[in-house]
Amino acid sequence: MSVISFLSQKTDRQECPSYMLRAIAIVFGILLAAVGGVIAYRALFLDPSSAVVISNRGVRELPDTFSAAEGIVLLIGGAAIAFIAARKKRSQT
Repeated sequence: MSVISFLSQKTDRQECPSYMLRAIAIVFGILLAAVGGVIAYRALFLDPSSAVVISNRGVRELPDTFSAAEGIVLLIGGAAIAFIAARKKRSQT
């Protein structure tokens, strides 16, 4: 069977079990959380500062708070997606 004929086949919803979608959601959530963690870490510790405050007490550099907040939101969102997808659903009997 060639790749084109395999991709052109119509699939039923019953052919794609829910555990497969849950696994995809878990992996997606973990990847999203990892990307968010890297963005937040780089914004807080590695990247150059976004602002410099000069006062009588000295010079102070401020991190890029928008990128840090964006990374933290992605981290929390990805962890939430992975956690919700990984929870075992109760069977309704």
